[in-house]
Amino acid sequence: MFFSKDYWKKEWAALEKKEQRYLDRQREEKPSAIIQKISERVPEKLEDTLKSAFRKAFEVVFEKGTYLIERSYDKEKQAQIFQINEYAAGIRKDKKSIRAFSKQAGNGRTKNLLLSGVEGAGLGILGIGIPDIPVFTAVLLKSVYEIALSYGCSYETEEEQRFILKVIETALLHGETLEWANQELNEWIEYGTGLEIERKEQIVKTADVLAEALLYMKFVQGIPIVGLAGGLADAVYLKKITDYADLKYKRRCYMEFRDK
Repeated sequence: MFFSKDYWKKEWAALEKKEQRYLDRQREEKPSAIIQKISERVPEKLEDTLKSAFRKAFEVVFEKGTYLIERSYDKEKQAQIFQINEYAAGIRKDKKSIRAFSKQAGNGRTKNLLLSGVEGAGLGILGIGIPDIPVFTAVLLKSVYEIALSYGCSYETEEEQRFILKVIETALLHGETLEWANQELNEWIEYGTGLEIERKEQIVKTADVLAEALLYMKFVQGIPIVGLAGGLADAVYLKKITDYADLKYKRRCYMEFRDK
């Protein structure tokens, strides 16, 4: 075992509590009065348009765009930092060394949140909503890729892409559906079971959940000046997704430590 049994149990328990807090927040979240008011004005076809846009964005990135995303950060350096953190954790075996992985992941998340906020707000002021979906999707995947690298995971294979898509989908679910999807991810992480769905089908599921979550904000974002509020929603949802992604990749990392 990478760490002592008692220390691993302590860190694992802390991770479980943090994950439960996330699930509790998602379970209790309810639409605001403003969202309910906006929903009365949203065109019926907008949701279908959003779903199609997100599906296309994911397909393009996975087929052709990963290389372009990787040009926005130093993949090799990220991998080297993980190796250094892993070596230090194996030698020191203390709280500071194991939490270095989370610190590294957090550095990238902060930069991407700022990028998403500026991008979304800028286009919102101009009244651009739907056309920013490819940009938002690219920033979203960039954020998850960097989190993955921080915990020593890859993202190139179709299996890893299905995992990423499932993480994004689950981060935006609520109630029992959230509980089931979260458990499915944990079973894959711990036992390698589940997630047998084809990537194409998972793209549809993830795109649909994203479209439903961002529907009202993208409608508002399409209104010049007022759209600033809708544009800022990009950063809000990016944080929610990357918070959850960090929990899942940290769980994977801890499982690797346990088996060493």
